[in-house]
Amino acid sequence: FMLRGWRENCLVTCHVNVHPLWQSELSVSGGTRQSPINIQWRDSVYDPHLKPLKIHYDPTTCLYIWNNGYSFQVEFDDSADKSVIMGGPLENHYRLKQFHFHWGAINEWGSEHMVDSKVYPAELHLVHWNPVTSTSFEEAIMENNGLVVIGVFLKLGAHHAGLQKLVDALPAVKHKDTIVEFDVFDPSCLMPSCPDYWTYDGSLTTPPLTESVTWIIKKTPIEVDQNQLEEFRMLLFTSAGEEEKRMVDNFRPLQPLMNRTVRSSFRNHHLLNIETRSSELAHQHSP
Repeated sequence: FMLRGWRENCLVTCHVNVHPLWQSELSVSGGTRQSPINIQWRDSVYDPHLKPLKIHYDPTTCLYIWNNGYSFQVEFDDSADKSVIMGGPLENHYRLKQFHFHWGAINEWGSEHMVDSKVYPAELHLVHWNPVTSTSFEEAIMENNGLVVIGVFLKLGAHHAGLQKLVDALPAVKHKDTIVEFDVFDPSCLMPSCPDYWTYDGSLTTPPLTESVTWIIKKTPIEVDQNQLEEFRMLLFTSAGEEEKRMVDNFRPLQPLMNRTVRSSFRNHHLLNIETRSSELAHQHSP
């Protein structure tokens, strides 16, 4: 697939000088459930027991945006059950800790996950932790079902009004380790209206790469415009005073699926239509 080839070439050329994040031993994992993956629509299994995902975010729990030198991160107050998700594949509620994005230098790549080898310009990750089995986010990172990350693809299209408040704040965190107050923001405005999702067991996509994540990947992307994506690309990996390195291509390469099953909350209508047409044709030709 051509776009995938471009993306892999980008990885080779863009990461000759490896980002410091990936220079530690923590960036090497011999795990069996690593992320991201290429979701194969045909191979995903419809699970009728998967419930709709319920999201309740309290806008007043939003605290600040900071440039951590790899992405920009929007942090939330997670000291109580105020911004939580439940339902879906989850046995209990999870608290929102932060959200961030991954994106490319150009629109032909940027997302971490793919769907049938299709790549998007960017991907949103909303990171949650399990307050039932852990006492803190840091503890949950090391637990088997400690984290839930909702992934939302971004595609080029219409201006996204909800995202614009965030985009307007980005110049204040252009350099690594800069931080700016960012309050009263409801990230549910960044969710697609379609409830459909895929889910699988995976890992963090940045060190320490712990295999503690239940992934929920929304089927439908949200639309953002070119100017909004360009504001992401104006950020820097580097601190003030250092040689500037643009914050782009901050995604991890695909990882092998191995023995995992990707479940879907929705029936695969594309395949159902093919099967229906096949049975109709067979019926027509039967004596």
